[in-house]
Amino acid sequence: MSDEYPSILSHVSIGTNDFDKALAFYDRVLATVGCRRMMQHGDAVAYGKAYPEFWVNTPLDGQAAAVGNGSHFAFFASSKEQVDAFHKEGLAAGATDEGPPGPRPQYGDPYYGAFLRDLDGHKIEAAYWDMELAQKLGMM
Repeated sequence: MSDEYPSILSHVSIGTNDFDKALAFYDRVLATVGCRRMMQHGDAVAYGKAYPEFWVNTPLDGQAAAVGNGSHFAFFASSKEQVDAFHKEGLAAGATDEGPPGPRPQYGDPYYGAFLRDLDGHKIEAAYWDMELAQKLGMM
């Protein structure tokens, strides 16, 4: 790894109350945006493309996992088709729809996304930013 990371975050972690089901869900859904399992330490698994960024784990304190109100986790998609596949696979794997794939003009015309609630109720998103359109609109 280089000294310069493409993200401002080192990683994020979410808790689950059913580790095996959560891993099966994220294996399936994150594959649609090019992510894979990168490492595992006990009841914690990291997903990423180049390095471990998104962790799914049982809470270390032994308490039940809970959802953060107002928080969500967005994954980069490289196309609208990846956003569509993320949403479709998520629903097929048991997620709840929180916003179907489509443009989100409130976030800017180049934005295309889809929202789900995972099996534990965490809000997740696949987001595509059309760089070509952003440049045409003078946003870049």
